[in-house]
Amino acid sequence: VRTDPLSMVATTPAEMESYLDVGDAITEENPLRVLIAGAGVGGLSLANTLSKNPKISVTVLERTDEFKRFGGPIQLASNALQVVKEMDQEIYDKIMEKFTFTGDKMNGIKDGIRDEWYAKFDLASPAEARGMPYTGVIERPDLQQIYLDALPKGMVQNGDGVVGYETNSNGYGIKAKMESGKTVEGDVLIGADGIWSSVRATMRDEPVRGDGSGVAYSGYTVFAGELNYDSFDNGEVGYKVYIGPGQYFVITDIGNGRYQWYAFLAKPPGSAEKEEKPDGSSMYLQNVFEGWSGDIHHILKATKENEIEQRDLYDRPPSVLKKWTKGSVALLGDSVHAMMPNLGQGGCQAIEDALVIADELETATSRAQIQGKLSSYRGRRLIRSAAVQGLSRFASDIIIRGFDTPAKIVLKDGVKFENFNYAGVVTKMLQPILPIFFSIQFNFLYDGYKNDFPIDFNAAIRFLFVGGLILLIGAGTVAGTAEEVGVAAFGLESIFGAEGIEALLANVQEFFL
Repeated sequence: VRTDPLSMVATTPAEMESYLDVGDAITEENPLRVLIAGAGVGGLSLANTLSKNPKISVTVLERTDEFKRFGGPIQLASNALQVVKEMDQEIYDKIMEKFTFTGDKMNGIKDGIRDEWYAKFDLASPAEARGMPYTGVIERPDLQQIYLDALPKGMVQNGDGVVGYETNSNGYGIKAKMESGKTVEGDVLIGADGIWSSVRATMRDEPVRGDGSGVAYSGYTVFAGELNYDSFDNGEVGYKVYIGPGQYFVITDIGNGRYQWYAFLAKPPGSAEKEEKPDGSSMYLQNVFEGWSGDIHHILKATKENEIEQRDLYDRPPSVLKKWTKGSVALLGDSVHAMMPNLGQGGCQAIEDALVIADELETATSRAQIQGKLSSYRGRRLIRSAAVQGLSRFASDIIIRGFDTPAKIVLKDGVKFENFNYAGVVTKMLQPILPIFFSIQFNFLYDGYKNDFPIDFNAAIRFLFVGGLILLIGAGTVAGTAEEVGVAAFGLESIFGAEGIEALLANVQEFFL
């Protein structure tokens, strides 16, 4: 008889020391009990896959009392869509019913002042070459509901969040501590509980928030708006990134006549509360982007105040120095590699985590193998997630700190030199290089989605060469000191992140030993 997930809830904290006597073998009669903290995209994707295995019993522990339609669209890039398709064709088909493709349209960077295309992203060719679906967006509540509808009734337990855990020192078993004081017993605990993860805090013996938590303010705040909008290029353009001095603006088609925009500004933390906006956020941003493209002002003027939100952006690099796993506990998604939203890969990387964890756990035949299986998950995901996190941060840093209005020679009524300062010249010099970098980036993302190999040496060499060239050219605009220029010229740290380099070196060492 399969274990009923609800039967694993203890009534008092006193029962923490009492564990069920389960054997080592994993069978249909004695299934592996997997607890998943958090019902986000990664957690639900993992639950859906594992729930189909008769030798695995799944319980999802979600803090919120009920699921409400909250949150805007989420990008699912070709790598994540291919994972979903291979994990569950039925889920993929339901996603397609509510999906808006952007990867088959024109996408790229525009000069925010002149409103001219600066560089375009080719999202279609890398996907077509691999027979993969195009990148696109879906409303986050729709995606969540698709997964919830696919799960057996009672598998998701709402209204009581995980605040910590304890492990059985005399055998198999782990108990998740809940906010209510109750406990839930299982064999495996997956922390899919987001950037402020209680599972991570317990594993690493560190605070959930604040100093020592490992979560760092990115240096950027973002305004986001979502609205019905009649865009002049609807159906032709997926998304546009408007660049200029010290800030940038993104407009993206999210389907059904709706659009989303983002304004990224370099601000100190807490600016949402500290900075006064007497005329509202829309007028505030219109002033911030004064002199920029009319497209920006048109969509800002069309956006109502209740359609605008502001939030500070936090991220954390994956690290070889801190734990991803410990015993029968592992971290997934934002709990271990929260990243900037610039590549739209946050949810995608959580789905890749789910794929690899499912691969590992489904091949386990005994509970004694679980620690090794989760360690293998960490080994397969560490470098790739570090690279994506680094690329996401690199995109913000190079655009905000390095880009300016490109220098231009205008042959009209004589010869005019526009924006021939250092940053403007550098931005112009980078123009032919960026499409090459984008091509390497998207090929890297689409090639490695199965995470079969810890290191993609070809991609690493290409990133080192082209990324280093970009940073060498832009060193004077991105870096402020001679030491920082040296790091920028080397290139790897800015692209992969310092801890990503540690992970790369550690895996290279393991590869040759």
